[in-house]
Amino acid sequence: MKTDLGGVNVPALRSHNAALVLDLLRTAGETGISRLELAERTGLTPQAVSKITARLRTEGLATEAGHRASTGGKPRTVLRLVPTAGYAVGVHLDRDELTTLLTDLAGTAVALRRRALDLGAGAGPVMDTVAEEVRDLVAEAPGAVLGAGLAMPGPLDHRAGVPGRVTGFPEWDGHPVRAELTRRLGLPVVLDKDTNAAALGLAVRPTAPGSFAYVHLGTGLGAGLVLGGAPLRGDRTGAGELGHQTVQLDGPPCECGGRGCLEVLCLAAVARGDLAEAARILGAGAANLVRLLDIDQVLLGGRVVLAAPEVFATGVREVLAGLGLTAPVGVAGERDAVAEGAAWLILAPIFGK
Repeated sequence: MKTDLGGVNVPALRSHNAALVLDLLRTAGETGISRLELAERTGLTPQAVSKITARLRTEGLATEAGHRASTGGKPRTVLRLVPTAGYAVGVHLDRDELTTLLTDLAGTAVALRRRALDLGAGAGPVMDTVAEEVRDLVAEAPGAVLGAGLAMPGPLDHRAGVPGRVTGFPEWDGHPVRAELTRRLGLPVVLDKDTNAAALGLAVRPTAPGSFAYVHLGTGLGAGLVLGGAPLRGDRTGAGELGHQTVQLDGPPCECGGRGCLEVLCLAAVARGDLAEAARILGAGAANLVRLLDIDQVLLGGRVVLAAPEVFATGVREVLAGLGLTAPVGVAGERDAVAEGAAWLILAPIFGK
């Protein structure tokens, strides 16, 4: 799960091996992990692990967490990550709402702000609001802020840091979002699609399956794809545009320029209050993903899903089961999954993700 931080200067990033060790410290949590276990799980020599952990302790990224009984000899010293060693800001810029949160180094949210916002108000006023909210969060941070991850509807170019023709908001096409926000904040900024950010935040969890699709139904419909433990963005960040699959050749027009898109059909069903039909349509899209990518799991999220999680989970399961597809269906229940994932756009490279 590689992410270009665009200039974040964290000492631990000097070494791939240090990132491996840091990630094991992160996933071990408060209970910690011994140097011997670190050596066994990374394949590094005990001497190398000792040097790395000594440096991480000097840099304030790791600390001792007590001792653990050994099968022979003296008790093993246990180490853990220091979550307060750094912070990241995650921003979810939706079509009608702005969510910003501050997380510590372990990805735990420590502050949250939410406000109504109109993405169609123009890039200038919207970026003013985003910058203001991020500055306020940075001012609240009890330690160094490493950067800000910004997640917004696609399509967009992750590498260039610019959105494309966001459905319904063509005025954002080509706006230098990342460069402008970097200049305004004086912090590194990473831009990605909302669904990719949410998928990344789910993928870094210790219990995450190796391959899954995060299907997000909110003000739009899209998917974040994880294959082999890594987000699949595509060369132009175009992967996961689930909402613009054509599923009805002569269907209603979509603002993307197509007809019969999954998004327009699904949102129309939601608008008329037929959530069971919306779930069935969503299931058809999920089935396409399972058949195409042979993924391990489908995770549903987004405000529409979270308003009726059992309706959507049951509806999608029934569609998959009817087609003989065995991929389990679950609900990613966090309302702020996109904003949390946006913070991981900054944090993930620290842990070699």
